[in-house]
Amino acid sequence: MGKILKRLDWYIIKKFLGTYVFAIALIISIAVVFDYNEKMDKFANNNAPWSAIIFDYYLNFVPYFANLFSPLFVFIAVIFFTSKLAENSEIIAMFSTGMSFKRLMRPYMISAAVIAIVTFFLGSYIIPQGSVTRLAFEDKYYKPRKTTTAKNIQLEVDSGVIAYMGNYYDYRKSGNNFSLDKFVDKELVSHLTARSITYDTTSTYKWTLKDYTIREMGGLKETITRGDKLDTIIKMEPSDFLIARNQQEMLTSPQLSTYIDQQKRRGFANIKEFEIEYHRRIAASFASFILTAIGLSLSSRKVKGGMGLHLGIGLALSFSFILFQTVSSTFAISGSMPPVVAVWVPNLLYALIAVYLYTKAPK
Repeated sequence: MGKILKRLDWYIIKKFLGTYVFAIALIISIAVVFDYNEKMDKFANNNAPWSAIIFDYYLNFVPYFANLFSPLFVFIAVIFFTSKLAENSEIIAMFSTGMSFKRLMRPYMISAAVIAIVTFFLGSYIIPQGSVTRLAFEDKYYKPRKTTTAKNIQLEVDSGVIAYMGNYYDYRKSGNNFSLDKFVDKELVSHLTARSITYDTTSTYKWTLKDYTIREMGGLKETITRGDKLDTIIKMEPSDFLIARNQQEMLTSPQLSTYIDQQKRRGFANIKEFEIEYHRRIAASFASFILTAIGLSLSSRKVKGGMGLHLGIGLALSFSFILFQTVSSTFAISGSMPPVVAVWVPNLLYALIAVYLYTKAPK
C-alpha cells in the first residue's frame, strides 16, 4: 500500500476525509439546533425526559441524518479543500511535475471508496437498529406514526389461498367485507365470505368470523354452509397490512430483501417505499464516486471568484441531486416508475455530467 500511495496521495486523502468529517460536524450541529427548536414544544408537552431526548433520539438522529445527506457532505468536502488547493496554486504545482488529471483523481477515488463502504455498512446494518429507538421516541413524544386503519387489503395467506378485506380498524382489531378464496390448479374450490372478522390477540393467526357463508365447489356439485360465528386459523396478522410511516428505515438490508420477497409472494402491493429504501442504500454509496468526480473537475481549476464560485456551483448541483432523488422516488411511489429505475436515474444522469466535466477538466 505504501508503494502504491505516495506522500501526496496520503496528503489528499487526509484532507478529503478530514474536511468531510468537519462538514458533517458543522452541518449536523446546525441541523440538531433547528430540529430541537422545531420540536421542543412537543417534547415539553409530552414530558420527554432529557436522557431520552439525548440518547434515544439525537444519538440516533445524528448518524441517520449524516448518512442520508452524505452526498452533500462529500460534495462540500471536495469543493472546499480542492478549491483551496487550486487557490494556493498547489494543483498547478502538481501538474507542472507531469502529473495527469487522471493520476490526481486516484486519492480522491480512494477516499470516495472509504466513504462509500462506511455509508453502505452504516445505512444497511447499523442505522436501521438505531432507527427503531429513534422512531419509537418520536411515536411516544412527538408525533404518532402508527397506521390504525387499512382498506382494500388483498394478500396470499397460504399457497393458493387469497384473502380480501374491505376495511380494517386496528383500535377494535376488526374488519369488514372479508372473503377467502382457495384455488387448486388455478380453479376456485372454496369461497368464504363474512360480514366481519376480528383478530384474537391471545393467539397467533386466530380470527373470528361473523355472519359467514362458505361455498365448496366440487365439479358440478356445490355445498353452501352458513353460520353466525366461526373461530378459525388464517395465516395473516394485522402487522402484515398495517404499515407504519418510515417502517422501512427500521429494517436492515437483508431484512428488507426478505420482507419485499415475502410480500410480493403474498400479492401485497404496498411495498414501493420498502423497495426504494433497499435500492437507495446501494445507489447512495455509488453517488460518492460520481459527486467526487464532479467536485474535483469543477474546483481543480483556479478561477476568478475563488472558492465562493466553486462552492456556489457545488451546492447548487448537490441540492439538485438530492431534489432529483426525491422527485424520482415520488414517481416510484405513485407507480409511474419502477423503484430500481427511480433510484438509479439520478446517479446515471449525474454520471454523464461527471464524464462531461472530466473531459473539460485540465489535463
